Amino acid sequence: MKTIRGLISAGIGVLAVVILAGAPGAHADVVTDANARAADVVSRFPSTPITVRMMAIVQVAVFESVNAITGRYPAYRAKMTAAPGASVEAAVASATRTALLKLLPAQQAAIEADYQAMLSRVPDGPTKAAGVAVGEQAANAIVALCADDGAMAPDIYRPHAAAGVYVPTMGPAVPHWGKRRPWIMTRGDQLRPGPPPSLTSDTWARDYNEIKAVGSRNSTQRTAEQTAIAKFWEATAPAVYWPVARSVAGMPGRDVTDNARLLAVAAMAMDDGLIAVFDAKYTYNLWRPVTAIRNGDLDGNDATERDAAWIPFIDTPMHPEYPCAHCIVAGTIATVLQAEVGNGTQPTWTTTSSTANGSARSWPNLEAFVQEVASARIYDGVHYRTSTEVGVAMGRQIGALAVAKHLRN
Repeated sequence: MKTIRGLISAGIGVLAVVILAGAPGAHADVVTDANARAADVVSRFPSTPITVRMMAIVQVAVFESVNAITGRYPAYRAKMTAAPGASVEAAVASATRTALLKLLPAQQAAIEADYQAMLSRVPDGPTKAAGVAVGEQAANAIVALCADDGAMAPDIYRPHAAAGVYVPTMGPAVPHWGKRRPWIMTRGDQLRPGPPPSLTSDTWARDYNEIKAVGSRNSTQRTAEQTAIAKFWEATAPAVYWPVARSVAGMPGRDVTDNARLLAVAAMAMDDGLIAVFDAKYTYNLWRPVTAIRNGDLDGNDATERDAAWIPFIDTPMHPEYPCAHCIVAGTIATVLQAEVGNGTQPTWTTTSSTANGSARSWPNLEAFVQEVASARIYDGVHYRTSTEVGVAMGRQIGALAVAKHLRN
């Protein structure tokens, strides 16, 4: 098994292709175009937490390079000065390329192809060269800033086991992630929730029996629409979430700096969301539904019944259950986006899913989007209802922190 350090260092890709190009807003301007291309590239890497961090680094670098040219907002992490007349388009292309090459060297061919496609739109000359220079400067600064954020910490997870008793030997995902240095929070445990429900509680029995009924692979109680939702949200961030953010980009009155700032704030908030959720996951180490239901005779609750052959609708992720990571990401990004657009005219919130053959789903408002994500993880058979509620609430808190710190100035 490859370690997290090895995966990050090697930048290994997978063969699956995530369909993003057709998402509304994907080509609204150079910032959103670069975001779509970057999300496509990083989504070939087999670890969602790592790719969310990558996107945060990329989007902050893009913002710093654009903002150095336009001077609209205070710098977030790297104050710099661009040459007069520097090309914003060249800066975005350069910042994206430089950051990605450092984070994913194995994807150099795809990264270079995207870079050349974006850069070809900019006429040769001093303004182009100045834009490339400030983009490189921004990306190098942000990558260096994050070099010691804890992502490369050794995996020292200790399985919970009695002496001599077999446990699965595949290591769980990113057990050290909650110890990383956040972008917005002060520390990973800042918003740590209280413990999950007691196994003898009515809440536990409710959650257990619900997911046992609607989350099994061959459930007769899950509807066709619920099954479609479950399959759609089997996909993980960042590829499935960024089109939702890009839904804002084509709204009237927006410009490239607005979009660079919004995507940077959303990226930092989502990355902090996963720091917070993995802190909680490895603090409480709650068993997944497949484990709980196959061991339902051990929970001490008379209202639950064991099913030794129960299988979830999708494969269970390799990390503890509580809280729901998908839910914290959805709650986080929805809070940031809602603050950006306010309560007036809303775009059509849309995204596509690689696990649903590239099909699209849309929502009239962000609350509907968040609730669908939460419900999907129950239909998937991997998260209890309480975990989805807690994850959403944590995400909204992190989103609110991001808005207060970076969108209200």
